Amino acid sequence: MVLQETVEISVDAAPEGVHSNGHRNGVVPDCADAQPTPIDRDLLRSDIRRHLEAIGLNGTRSHDTLSKDAIRDIHRFHREAARQRIHKALGNKIDLFLEEIANGDEVDPGNISPELIEVRSGTRTGNLFRFASLLWSIPVSQGYGRRLRYLVKDRANDKLIGLFALGDPVFNIRVRDEWIGWNQADRRERLVNLMDAYVVGAVPPYSDLLGGKLVASLIASEEVRSKFQERYGGTEGLISGKQKQARLALVTVTSALGRSSMYNRLRLLPQARNETDKPVVELRKLGATTGYGHFQITDDLFSQLRRVLQEDCHKYADGHQFGDGPNWRIRVARIGLQSLGLNPDDVLKHGIQREVYAMPIASNARAFLSGRAEEPLFDHKTVDEISALARNRWLVPRGNRRPSYREFRREHLRDVLRNTTTPSKASKESRSRTS
Repeated sequence: MVLQETVEISVDAAPEGVHSNGHRNGVVPDCADAQPTPIDRDLLRSDIRRHLEAIGLNGTRSHDTLSKDAIRDIHRFHREAARQRIHKALGNKIDLFLEEIANGDEVDPGNISPELIEVRSGTRTGNLFRFASLLWSIPVSQGYGRRLRYLVKDRANDKLIGLFALGDPVFNIRVRDEWIGWNQADRRERLVNLMDAYVVGAVPPYSDLLGGKLVASLIASEEVRSKFQERYGGTEGLISGKQKQARLALVTVTSALGRSSMYNRLRLLPQARNETDKPVVELRKLGATTGYGHFQITDDLFSQLRRVLQEDCHKYADGHQFGDGPNWRIRVARIGLQSLGLNPDDVLKHGIQREVYAMPIASNARAFLSGRAEEPLFDHKTVDEISALARNRWLVPRGNRRPSYREFRREHLRDVLRNTTTPSKASKESRSRTS
């Protein structure tokens, strides 16, 4: 348990109407008979309070002024648990994967030549993706539903630049929905044409060259759009049950640590442009989240909350497909917390607002998603075309201004990879769908 180092907090009596065995009126549902030893609900309630106290989400912090390091600290339990799982899975391969990281003097900003390598579970690409996630300063989500994951490698030296991953979007995001201008029926019908970038970032030394902006820009490439079309173009909606011709029209991304220097002002214009030219790639800031989520609930605590639902025979206990709801973990947490006599809003409203951005893949993304246009329009910009613009816009100028990137050595990461140092500087931006 992660709770041993936390301070003691008194445990309230069970809420009115709840028996000391944790069930309403002391009646244990029949389905609970098949469960292992019943959850000690008083102890679980106490553990949740202790954990929130330990990470500083007990109402004593002003989250509007939290530094990025403070937000990383709040994530530390999730991060360490995730890193331990990856260490266990990769074992002694970690030192081998370290060779995928470039030394600074192996990188020439003017010759960086990105290529996308699709990640497949159970292969070396999957293990390399997991390895790289050890460098992230917050836990890396596994994503939900449909997934496209990519390594970005440099053909000039065969080293890793960064990675990104797209997954199914959350059903309700107020600022996104207001920007698109769709109603609930439109959203239910057309959400299939939208993906969310739940992991985006560069690894050193490319992160020092604004490589994160390059990696994010490649999400808009024709290669990604066509792969989405190939894999998910003709799928059945889990919510509606209808056959849908999905077209990737928009990708959303949410900052991991409050204000994002990587996503801010991410915009690439054509090389030879005039005043009427539209951006080749653009991230548009839509607003911020309300600071409500479940990242603060550890996997262990969530597992116990899920067992509470299983004991109560609740339908959400095992309903974890995309079609069962926009956010299964949130639903399980809410019901479980209520069953413990805790106010879900007191636990789930962490108050850490995150910036929400939209990257149009179709030039008429808003019109198509809101039903004002029948078909999406695509410009079909390739990885090579986007990379050339990004090199000139960010990588070469940054290398000229800050040549210290050449001093980086991959051995500098050994302490981070051995789980002895928080990787706050390892990747310049990351995102996790745990909130």
